[in-house]
Amino acid sequence: MNPADLASGVTPAADPYLWEMFWSAHFVVKLVMIGLLGASFWCWLIIINKWKMFHTLQKDMDRFEETFWSGNSLEDLYTSLLQTPTSGMASLFVAAMREWKRSFGGAASAFMSLHSRIEKVLDVTIAREVERLESNLLVLASVASAGPFVGLFGTVWGIMSSFRSIAASKNTSLAVVAPGIAEALFATAIGLFAAIPALIFYNILQGKVARGQARMESFADEFSSILSRQIDQHVANERDRAA
Repeated sequence: MNPADLASGVTPAADPYLWEMFWSAHFVVKLVMIGLLGASFWCWLIIINKWKMFHTLQKDMDRFEETFWSGNSLEDLYTSLLQTPTSGMASLFVAAMREWKRSFGGAASAFMSLHSRIEKVLDVTIAREVERLESNLLVLASVASAGPFVGLFGTVWGIMSSFRSIAASKNTSLAVVAPGIAEALFATAIGLFAAIPALIFYNILQGKVARGQARMESFADEFSSILSRQIDQHVANERDRAA
């Protein structure tokens, strides 16, 4: 900054501008910057998509729980859910009810191990739902961990290039050194720009995944208990008929 400007209280415009810093940077540094900006754009697309997904999932699970515990027929609920795509608790309910109906349509011996099969189906469905919720979160984790190092690589390369230029020109004045170093540090700034939001939202979204998983596991335990009582009652009725 010009001392005369400081003395007069005038703050000059940033020089060089960010766009000028990009174009004057070394080719390798430009590639690093473009890659980091592309990774940042990709991360924001994932963040927006996941945020919408979790918002929709939360509403769907609230609506399903309200319907499930309203006392309506489970058969009617199962029939209505078969006609629409399901997620979260609704997927658990449909998977368990489908196994329930298969056992009733099969041999009597198949009904004896129904409870263990239903629990297995619920566990597999929960694992699939969690996998769906966690999809692409690894991209956020990778950008959050690697972004600063990629930016640092661009900075180191830019500083080496600046020092070679300084040695060739044999001029070590600050006016010659500062622009090249500023261009190099710009790569680190972009790396942090990509990594910080990715890290913050990765932690937030992982927390949402954990809460969704806990909620589905709680429902699976409750629904498994309900079906277990139905199974015990059915077995008791069959024994009374046989006697």
